[in-house]
Amino acid sequence: MARTRAPDQLRPLRLRLGEAPFAEGSALIEMGSTRVLCTASVEDGVPPWLRGRGQGWVTAEYGMLPRSTPTRQQREAVRGRRGGRTVEISRLIGRSLRAAVDLQELGERTVHVDCDVLQADGGTRCAAVTGGMTALAQALDWMVRTGLLPETARPLRALVAAVSVGLVGRRVVLDLDYDLDVRADVDMNVVMTEHGRYVEVQATAEGAPFTDRQLGSMRRAAAQGITELIARQRKALAGARPPSP
Repeated sequence: MARTRAPDQLRPLRLRLGEAPFAEGSALIEMGSTRVLCTASVEDGVPPWLRGRGQGWVTAEYGMLPRSTPTRQQREAVRGRRGGRTVEISRLIGRSLRAAVDLQELGERTVHVDCDVLQADGGTRCAAVTGGMTALAQALDWMVRTGLLPETARPLRALVAAVSVGLVGRRVVLDLDYDLDVRADVDMNVVMTEHGRYVEVQATAEGAPFTDRQLGSMRRAAAQGITELIARQRKALAGARPPSP
């Protein structure tokens, strides 16, 4: 498909909340042809190593449906173990979302954020962070509205979003789809808070090494994209129908 957007422009974005009505928070995010369903589930209790500390936990799991790609992938449950990529992305999402939350405010409760890729066309981990954050924010609001947390609780520190950026043909390109990603000399994923603070930066030279100047250009493009993503998160959250208590 011919490219119809500027190098510094995000792919068409859709973010719909409430797509999984049984969950305390849920969001379906579409970035171009990449589609990820994210749910946030609240449970009493924390991992054993956190018991008695009076704080909560946020954790994430990432997975791809068998036909989220052009050829069918075998379910990891059938293989009997999760792949290294799945584990790495799950940990990235968890780290990113914990940066958004005051865990002390949660008490000894855990929020599980599940991110299932329905269709993959590049940038699935970034879409999962952005969609997962929106589902998590909805779940935190649910905890306060239902009295699970006191009305004075402010568990959400700041919204977080993520975007990919890269060097393709010596140009900085934002929000890489699969076709751009496989042609990129440099591939970078950036996670930031709404206050402009970095949570994670993953940059890899797939082709030629990159300069400090190129790194700065990619960083600025990513920051611009994340600002737009967080604005869309806020718009979606403001217009969302809250899940039932």
